Amino acid sequence: MTAPLVEAPRSTPYRRSTSRRSNYEMYSWLFMRLSGAVLVVLVIGHLFVNLMVGDGISALDFGFVAGKWASPFWQVWDLAMLWLAMIHGSNGVRTIINDYAERDMTRIVLKTFVAVALVFTIVLGTLVIFTFEPCPVGADGTLLPAAAEFCSA
Repeated sequence: MTAPLVEAPRSTPYRRSTSRRSNYEMYSWLFMRLSGAVLVVLVIGHLFVNLMVGDGISALDFGFVAGKWASPFWQVWDLAMLWLAMIHGSNGVRTIINDYAERDMTRIVLKTFVAVALVFTIVLGTLVIFTFEPCPVGADGTLLPAAAEFCSA
């Protein structure tokens, strides 16, 4: 039995093709840790206000959301939660794709799908938060019984 032949190592050391180094993966790692910590605070605050304050879960309805989103504070709170959660989750999926997709084309296609879903969800969610109108002009008030206190003013 003979040992397998191993090719001789290169005579010149490997050199990076570009002179500029990027710290993208380090910043991505750091973002995941920081956004995760901020998300814990945002989500616990969200759950506490929605489920513990006032009448609790029985008070959650259209009127509750309309009253909450009438305040710029809660709009920004929910917007920050949406943006951080989507970017955090998409970055995690991007990392999984980089780890497990073997072919370059598969990796590109999957990461493109993730990026499209990220942009679509962030744009749509932002539009919903900032253009939400509980009392549309000319709408029949009986169709919005939960928002009657908002529409009568």
